Order: sequence, then structure tokens, then C-alpha cells
Amino acid sequence: MDIELLWEKARERTEVIRGRAKGLATFKRTDVPYVFLSESMVNDGHTVIRKGKVLVEKPLILLPEDMPMFEGFDFEEDLKATNEAVQMFLFMRGVRFPSLKYNNIYKLEISEEPLSKLAEKYKKKFERSENVNTALIIGPDDCWQFSVILYVASLVGRCARADILNLMEKFSGKD
Repeated sequence: MDIELLWEKARERTEVIRGRAKGLATFKRTDVPYVFLSESMVNDGHTVIRKGKVLVEKPLILLPEDMPMFEGFDFEEDLKATNEAVQMFLFMRGVRFPSLKYNNIYKLEISEEPLSKLAEKYKKKFERSENVNTALIIGPDDCWQFSVILYVASLVGRCARADILNLMEKFSGKD
């Protein structure tokens, strides 16, 4: 499928059931854990579960403005697109990320339970354990990467004001 169509599909069908309460750290690495659920494209009625986290951190090298580094999203394997092509694709659509490193680490599981039942189960599990850091996301399986990126982008946007205030405070010379 065309990368443009996958992007639009993810935009239209990604649903954050339960988001992260905390924002992203301004000056250090933030681990953004998630559980991503999607209907299996192979076995009807089964659910694909991706449990992972995106590590949002400063890269070791200086990057040009608006050129994030994405690792672990399997763009080449799943979407037949290079990381650079995806970066340019997002950039050309006005999707801006700070020039940070976004490293996605996840494991894949399959459940025979239907998506709606499993989503409710995870939602209740997070509520019972008072887990306010792990996001629960539902989206299409063939463009899960874009769904996770959309979620991280929403966190980046939500934290922008606080980041600016933190940067101003840090560089104002007042301690």
C-alpha cells in the first residue's frame, strides 16, 4: 500500500483509549510505554498486541532542525520505505518533531480474543494498577508505526509550552 494511504488510514483510525498523564521531560530521556492493539490481518477475530516503549532522547550528534531520528519502527520491513523517506514524508506534510531520537522497542503477541474485549481488559488493568504512564492505543495493523508516531507527536505538542518555559528558565541564569 502507498505510504500516503497508510498515513491517512492511521490518521483516521488511530484511537488513544488511554493516554499518558505525564508529559515528556525537557532535558533528559523519557520512556513512553504503550500497548498498541489491532485486528489481525491474518486470523479473523484475533488481536495483534504490540507492547513497547518509545525512548525519546537527545541524539549523540547534532541534527538539523526538524529532522528527528526514528529507530525501531520497522519502516523498511513493513512499509518498504527508508527512515529518511518517512522523515521527509512527515516533514512535507507539516508534521514537525523536535530533532530528537525516537527509539521504538516492542514485542509482538497474538491473542485469540477480539479487539474490543482485549481493549476493555487492558483499560481495566491499567486503572486497577493506577498505571498513568502507559498509553492504550488502537489502530490499523498495517500502519501501526504511524499510529504510534501520531501518539508521540500528540505528546510533543502537548509538552511544547512547558518545554519553552523550562528552556527559558534554564538559560535565564536564574537558579
